[in-house]
Amino acid sequence: MTLIATSRERGIATLTLDSPANRNALSAALVGELREALADRAADDTVRAVVLTHTGSTFCAGADLTAPPDPEAFVGLMREIVALPKPVVARVTGHVRAGGLGLLAACDIAVAGEGSSFALTESRLGLAPAVISLTLLPRVDRTAANRYYLTGERFDAAEAARIGLVTVAAEDVEKGLAPVLDGLRRASPQGLAASKELVTATVLRSFDQYAEDLIARSAALFASDEAREGMTAFLERRDPAWVR
Repeated sequence: MTLIATSRERGIATLTLDSPANRNALSAALVGELREALADRAADDTVRAVVLTHTGSTFCAGADLTAPPDPEAFVGLMREIVALPKPVVARVTGHVRAGGLGLLAACDIAVAGEGSSFALTESRLGLAPAVISLTLLPRVDRTAANRYYLTGERFDAAEAARIGLVTVAAEDVEKGLAPVLDGLRRASPQGLAASKELVTATVLRSFDQYAEDLIARSAALFASDEAREGMTAFLERRDPAWVR
């Protein structure tokens, strides 16, 4: 069963996360399929840009705790989105949690509907937004990062736009996307690639400098007693032992 649905219209390739049974969580299989699909679009000269979207009410619920990807594979996915020589535009009409925010922040442009919501829930599980900081921290207002990294609170599309996580918060996502896609179709392939390279250079350098350390830090947290309690409590739909 494929987890990534594909389509194309006038030079725009759409990749749809299509694993509603686990709320499009980042399983090893989904990460692998998405990396392959992105590589195919990168090599296709007829594709001007990529739209990344989802089925169901959730864009991405974060890591699949029952079948998680290798951390290096997920970091590789985020880096490939950032480094792709074609713009990647996120179309979000649902909820985004934890690692899903790292996937979203890797995209060049993001348009979110008013029904979408966002939360960095790692601290509530005994974890931290370690590897996704590679894409989040260059994008998100630092004061907002301080708050949402620590509290795990939910916030809406308007707040996501205010803090820089998304580009446009739109009542109608298709209307919000229309001028973006029109602009991308009018741009030359060379112009898009060169322009994207300018704005992603610093982010790519941070991957090269910090990814290895953050992968190790993430692995250590996942292996800890607190994280085991946090993830077990989450799967059992109860508060972890530290909640007061």
